Amino acid sequence: MDYKATLTSLYYLLICADGKVNERELSLGRKMMEAEGFGVDTFDAQLDAFKAKNLATLYNDCLIGLKKLDTKSQIKAIAWLCVIANSDGFMDKEEWILIYKIYHTELKLALDDIMKTQKELNQIVHGKSFQSLGVRVAK
Repeated sequence: MDYKATLTSLYYLLICADGKVNERELSLGRKMMEAEGFGVDTFDAQLDAFKAKNLATLYNDCLIGLKKLDTKSQIKAIAWLCVIANSDGFMDKEEWILIYKIYHTELKLALDDIMKTQKELNQIVHGKSFQSLGVRVAK
């Protein structure tokens, strides 16, 4: 998987993590693709293809793709996940588990680097720079 396919697969895994795809996640997915210079048609086609895949298989394929990327691209991809996961104000617990597992356990990336990049991405998509890792826990 190249960067675009890896980022799209990460996005798909994230929006499926909590079992609820919301409009903000979909909207930010489009903004992510636009900011990254991806074609919307290609993005939509890849998302449709991922629907037919087993999520565990997709996760493993995604990790293989991530590990082929340089560290800067890995950090940017994870930062995009944080931006999208926080689209409704808080990150769902299942979304955080996915993100943490990838950045900390699998890739061993520094959270500070991810947070810095997240602020930059928020500036691009929201016009203001902020970071958030608030996790919503169901009672």
